[in-house]
Amino acid sequence: MAGQTQARFLTGSTMRHVAVMTLTGMIGLTFLFVADAATIFWVSFLDDERFMAALGFAWTVQFFTLSTSIGFMIAGTAMVSKSLGQGNRANAREQATTALMIGIGIQTITAILIVYYRRELLAFAGAKGDVLEIASQFLMIVVPSLLFIITGMIASSVLRAEGDARRAMLVTLLVGVLTMIIDPFLILWMGLGVNGAAWGIVISRFASACLGLYFVIKTHDLLAPPSVLLIKRWGIPFFIIAIPALMTQLSSPFGNYLITRILSEYGESAIAGWAVLGRIIVLTFGGIFSLSGAIGGIIGQNYGAGNFDRIRMAYRDALLFSLGYVLVAWALIAAATGPIISLFSLSEEAASVVKAFTYVSAGGFVFAGALYVSNASFNNLGRPIYSTMFNWLKDGVLMWPLCIVMGGYFAAPGVVYGQGIAWAIAGIAATIVGWRFISNVEASDKAKAGQSARLR
Repeated sequence: MAGQTQARFLTGSTMRHVAVMTLTGMIGLTFLFVADAATIFWVSFLDDERFMAALGFAWTVQFFTLSTSIGFMIAGTAMVSKSLGQGNRANAREQATTALMIGIGIQTITAILIVYYRRELLAFAGAKGDVLEIASQFLMIVVPSLLFIITGMIASSVLRAEGDARRAMLVTLLVGVLTMIIDPFLILWMGLGVNGAAWGIVISRFASACLGLYFVIKTHDLLAPPSVLLIKRWGIPFFIIAIPALMTQLSSPFGNYLITRILSEYGESAIAGWAVLGRIIVLTFGGIFSLSGAIGGIIGQNYGAGNFDRIRMAYRDALLFSLGYVLVAWALIAAATGPIISLFSLSEEAASVVKAFTYVSAGGFVFAGALYVSNASFNNLGRPIYSTMFNWLKDGVLMWPLCIVMGGYFAAPGVVYGQGIAWAIAGIAATIVGWRFISNVEASDKAKAGQSARLR
């Protein structure tokens, strides 16, 4: 496979490519987050709602760190897939190494800052007393493993750019599998409680990073030797994509942070319900969260080859796939509401937060999927700033007032309703602009090609 020169997404059914890349991305990303779901499940056996609330606050901070990693992953996919589509494997290898070097360097600084200011961040989110202390200790253990998660995620992005969906899936799948095995041993049998959950996540992230590097280096030979010269050569092109992508990804944890802050006014039970809901969302809608990264390689390779008809087909097929996926997932999560509440032993207040999503706001993911598909077109066709604008419209402009107003009418469940409305407004707007944007890029590229031909 290392000698392969034909980019995989330039031929064949675009719907098949969308389905395969999204479903494998869903499995991988779902098991990346299943680590947190498993943590919540086993901690619930400790029969103390303070632990559940602490993990909810800790997840709010962790969400920022995972989102920054996803931003670097998107930039790596965009650069590497375009080079592979152009048939330039040497550039792809250098770009993959550059993404890894920059990602590790910046996330090291991020980890240091979060560890140092973890108490202040948790307190601002609404954590108090014992809950704050438990969450603080959890972050102290987990946050340094950010270096492992960025390594694994960039390795997975390179594998997706290559079109190796199976191995990209295995890299993130390993995190969830190991956590499910390790967590009960550390949390319950060894009696480490929440700290045991933290160490389980660290171990699983380290294993994922090692597997990702093995696949990228040994299977595909898609890493060049590290060098400062690579950062000088590819650093600016990388940051042109990475900075807007990073700002885009930070919008979701910012919105989540706002919701957590608002819900904290309704008590620890509301936060416990939100903590469970956060894990249920990523497990149920993992395919939607993976859409942007999953189809990014398809769009990037065809952009490198100048196949705009296939880009439009991929965009359309991704929207249709997203719609079908959400309708099925919504029906399943609504039917499972009762068992979810029983499984996590939620109080009435916590259960009301979960029901608000499973019965009503889960439908907003129809528009969330449309937003992620649009993000993929913006990121891989050279305008990642558009993704930033639409995501911050959702989380930075709409989320706070909608959640406050709806919370005033419906209490804690209203906050969840407000989130769903914000998704709908931003998703519809981004879809319309994204479709027109593809045609604009095609016209611009044809004009540039015609001008170059006349000059020659």
